[in-house]
Amino acid sequence: MEPTVEVKNLIKRYGKTEAVKGISFTVQQGEIFGLIGPNGAGKTTTLRVLSTLLQIDEGSATIFGFDCKQKSNEVRKFISYLPEDAGAIKT
Repeated sequence: MEPTVEVKNLIKRYGKTEAVKGISFTVQQGEIFGLIGPNGAGKTTTLRVLSTLLQIDEGSATIFGFDCKQKSNEVRKFISYLPEDAGAIKT
C-alpha cells in the first residue's frame, strides 16, 4: 500500500540557513503522526512544504502519491493548513 504522506531527504533553506535538514518519514493511511521538537526544529516549515505553501529545495514530498512540488494543485485537494497565528473572528 502506498503511504498517505512520504517525505524523503527534505531540505528547505532560507538563504544560507537550513530550516529543514534532510528529514524523512512516512505516514500510512489511518496512522496518527505528530511532529515534535524544540522551537526552530523545522516543524512549521515542514508542514508549510507539505501544504504547498513553500517550495522544496531538495528531496521530495508526496501526499496520496502526488508530488508536492510538481502536482501542488492535486495536493491541495487533500490537505489544508491553518497556522496557530492565523487568528479567529471574535463576535
